[in-house]
Amino acid sequence: MKILSIDSSTSVATVALLDSTKVIGEYSLNDKKQHSILLLPMIDRLLSDNELSVNDLDGFVVSEGPGSFTGLRIGLSTIKGMSQGIKKPYVSISNLDGLAYNVITFNGIICPVMDALRGNVYTAIYKSNNGNLERLSDYLIISLEELGNLLDKYDESVIFVGDGTYKYEEELKNLKSNAHFPPKHLNYTRAASLGELGLEKLLLGKKDDINNSTPLYLRKSQAEREYERKLRLD
Repeated sequence: MKILSIDSSTSVATVALLDSTKVIGEYSLNDKKQHSILLLPMIDRLLSDNELSVNDLDGFVVSEGPGSFTGLRIGLSTIKGMSQGIKKPYVSISNLDGLAYNVITFNGIICPVMDALRGNVYTAIYKSNNGNLERLSDYLIISLEELGNLLDKYDESVIFVGDGTYKYEEELKNLKSNAHFPPKHLNYTRAASLGELGLEKLLLGKKDDINNSTPLYLRKSQAEREYERKLRLD
């Protein structure tokens, strides 16, 4: 089974090709956030460099979020269009799962942290269980103080992974005395990591319903918040 995996939910645009035995190729850009311009050319180049076309694919994987509202919509609409076009299935995977999978060999608590602005982070708690990723909490948007309270439940070392480690490294070190941090190249969601997780589902015959599949936002959009604020003022 040969699949295409993409993520455009953060500042990173990343695309990967995988089959059941290996990662065939992966491109990532972490410089410009013009995913509406970058994503399709990246996919086209990755396919052409491997002498493939979309019709050679057996399925797709896309990040469901959390992250940028616009980026998530771009990614999901791209994959939905390709899935419908060649009548092949797709699955969506949280990029929090993807970040945790980057460090799945860590023996302890795995805690992805993505900057959610205003002192908050997107996060979830994981452990590696016999080589499989086990999620121990809901997907959350919480303050660093709330994250500290959550981690206090676990008497284990913890590894923080994600772009939130750059902004909040000192605060995270203060949350857990036995905190660890991975190399920089593991601190962003890789399409290959999402692809491996998604491929497991596709091989089991699982797929998203194209009519009901929606991004995992965790927070309301700015437009929704402004509308609710206006209602309260009225």
